[in-house]
Amino acid sequence: MRHSLIAFLLVMISYPLHAGSDSPIEQAVTIDAGKAQLHGSLLLPVAAKDEAVQNLTVALIIAGSGPTDRDGNNPVNTNNHLKLLARGLAESGIASLRYDKRGIAASQAVGPKEQDLRFEQYVDDAVNWLAFLGRDTRFKKIMVIGHSEGSLIGMLAAQQGGADSFVSIAGAGRRADRIITEQLSHQPQEIREIAEPILESLAAGKLVEDVDTMFYALFRPRVQPYMISWFKYDPAVEIAKLDIPVLLLQGTTDIQVGVEDAQLLARAQPRATLHMVENMNHILKKAPADREKNVATYKQPDLAVVVEIIDSIVAFADS
Repeated sequence: MRHSLIAFLLVMISYPLHAGSDSPIEQAVTIDAGKAQLHGSLLLPVAAKDEAVQNLTVALIIAGSGPTDRDGNNPVNTNNHLKLLARGLAESGIASLRYDKRGIAASQAVGPKEQDLRFEQYVDDAVNWLAFLGRDTRFKKIMVIGHSEGSLIGMLAAQQGGADSFVSIAGAGRRADRIITEQLSHQPQEIREIAEPILESLAAGKLVEDVDTMFYALFRPRVQPYMISWFKYDPAVEIAKLDIPVLLLQGTTDIQVGVEDAQLLARAQPRATLHMVENMNHILKKAPADREKNVATYKQPDLAVVVEIIDSIVAFADS
């Protein structure tokens, strides 16, 4: 549904996948979501093979924006960053559940019509996954890990769903409309004069009927209700509401979300731990600041995620 939106908004470890008896255990899981089901993968560490184990930490991993599936891939890019993140955590003793959002991949049947989708539906789905994990007696602590847009979804779900801790990876620190406005600041004045009033209207909760053809893919009437529901949430305001431990992770070579966003979140939540990961890009992989070389990693599914991010989450979980 939001392919065009994401194409506009976004620029577009080594943890090997071992086989055998020492491999983590991956199980397909589902939850009801109206007339269909949401589908996910529960990845358990080797210790879970002992049925007596009931003190595991489990992470609910929430993917970023657009048609991003549980593994962190989309129709354009395959890089497996969330799959590799989950595998690294499992090899360090932390279970995880990652899932396909409604309308995406195996959860496609859950997707509503474009004009009926709201940001809150993603939050409600995350809350329901938290409830699913809460009923599993093997887990003593539940951590929410939100990547990119999943950070905002995750902090809202953590407020409602009884999470024990929250990790934001490459999460925006400003409302989405302000980020788009900033991106537009580099465009010619005539483009800004068309787009900025539309953004202002949507941020105020008002639909825009007459959309210039230049921006129809981004601001088409059917997608505007979703954008209104998204724009009303300020990540800095929402993260300040959390009274659980918070870890903020941000790569220094991320070309989609800047270091300043992590700093905004840190200022809003002074009790949070902020960890800048040198030379890590938006998909958690080592990459230079050079745009072409950075983007090239988005199509490298076998390239490991940065080990430091796994170590940081593990240390946070143990603290």
